[in-house]
Amino acid sequence: MFQKTSFTTLIVGVFVVYVLHTCWVMYGIVYTKPCEDPKFENCINPYLAGKPRLQLSIYTALRPNADGGHTLIHKEEDFDVETKFERIVNVSLPKKTCKNGTLYAMVFVHQAGMSPWQDPRQVHLVSQLTTYMIPKPPEVSLVSGEEAPQQQKRKPKGGDSAVDRPVSHWRSRLTLNVVSEDFIFDRDFLPSDVHRYLRVFQNGKKRVYLPVLFVDELSNRVKDLMEINSTSTELPLTISYDTISLGKLRFWIHMQDAVYSLQQFGFTEKDADEIKGIFVETNMYFLALTFFIAAFHLLFDFLAFKHDISFWKQKKSMVGMSSKAVLWRCFSTIVIFMYLFDEQTSLLVLIPAGVGSMIEVWKVKKAFKIQVIWKGVKPTFIFGKSDESERRTVEYDTLAMKYLWYLLYPMCIGGAVYALVIEALLLSLMVSFLTGVYAFGFLFMLPQLFVNYKFKSVAHLPWKAFMYKVSELYKISFERSSGFTLLDVSEMVLSLKDNNSMVTGNLVLFVRRWICLGKVQLSLLPC
Repeated sequence: MFQKTSFTTLIVGVFVVYVLHTCWVMYGIVYTKPCEDPKFENCINPYLAGKPRLQLSIYTALRPNADGGHTLIHKEEDFDVETKFERIVNVSLPKKTCKNGTLYAMVFVHQAGMSPWQDPRQVHLVSQLTTYMIPKPPEVSLVSGEEAPQQQKRKPKGGDSAVDRPVSHWRSRLTLNVVSEDFIFDRDFLPSDVHRYLRVFQNGKKRVYLPVLFVDELSNRVKDLMEINSTSTELPLTISYDTISLGKLRFWIHMQDAVYSLQQFGFTEKDADEIKGIFVETNMYFLALTFFIAAFHLLFDFLAFKHDISFWKQKKSMVGMSSKAVLWRCFSTIVIFMYLFDEQTSLLVLIPAGVGSMIEVWKVKKAFKIQVIWKGVKPTFIFGKSDESERRTVEYDTLAMKYLWYLLYPMCIGGAVYALVIEALLLSLMVSFLTGVYAFGFLFMLPQLFVNYKFKSVAHLPWKAFMYKVSELYKISFERSSGFTLLDVSEMVLSLKDNNSMVTGNLVLFVRRWICLGKVQLSLLPC
């Protein structure tokens, strides 16, 4: 009665619903319903509409409530909300802050000519100027055994254990924003995210809200942090101010809350910093475009994963498939995963790399027909037998690898020796492995091409998985042209390696079409 729905159709349907729901949620974040009749009693009018004379004052204090005293570090006496500026001030550090303590900034927007502590119509926010992080360990040359010159002076007295202790770091940037548009809120439709930044007072029969002040915590990047030690008496602070629209303010509030939640779930400062960079260093409209491209890439990547698993699950013979190329892909994926794990890369990159490594190990097991039999705690590996067609494939594969090693041996040895001269021993080995994976990944596509040439067919390749993976090629090209990406160049080269196999497979198919006089040969028999 009803046609059976395929799993792919179901996934595409769920994806479309997810994209539409996300668009609706984003629209609800950036759009705020205004009050239609300004004279209505539920309307909340802006204080800035009266063009008052304002002043911006910034104080530092050891506690967020200013108990124990406060110090004025900067003030803008004629504060124009519409004029952006950037000031660099030197902040004197209290002794408690220098001894691994904290320091807070208290930002006031108040009436000009009055003290913010006596102004009943002032708005203020408190931002922490310090944060705790584990300091960067000293760089030690494994060849000479000596520390780098710039690191020797910072050696802790507590031994190796003191290096792992979080110390206070100085946030050298303080980014401030004020909503400049004269937006009239409706009390019945007041957004909950803006409500905590809104301060309302009664002015006759009207309700008026004071300037909406916002401290941009997403602009606090790890690269701007400076370690505080006992000799630090004064550190620079860059104060940046700019206006912000109501829609962007609401979006920024949600993003700050999301980053804070990720940190509570165990994300490190480095992981959170990478997420901050996505929003701080990218245009909002460009970010929306990137979201849609990344969403479709995620869909195609999942479908490629599904069809790749299905292809290898149903594969009973390795006729026409280069087993050594499968083995190299497994080795290269594991090396890259170990490198990313050692570098403490973001979980957004590390988890997919780990899953991919396990899948590649499973492919090796299928390619070599390995059976694992456990006798107690001791495993026994049994390799399956190959038929005549598979033995022909192995012969071609071995011949291709023989030619390939003539090129690989000199390049690998020469590169490792050169790296050893300029790098430390252990670091050289890791970098050499990684560089070999990246540089020679393309070369290890050649055995598969050689097998395709000998069999004069490409029917044995997982074409559905290749066709879905082509989307990653366009996504990476888009990211590199725009400068927006979480991956470095080496990781992108790795991603392009699999897409290269798809492109070369198409090339072989077109060559076969020409050889067979326009008839595409899809069997394993020669034309």
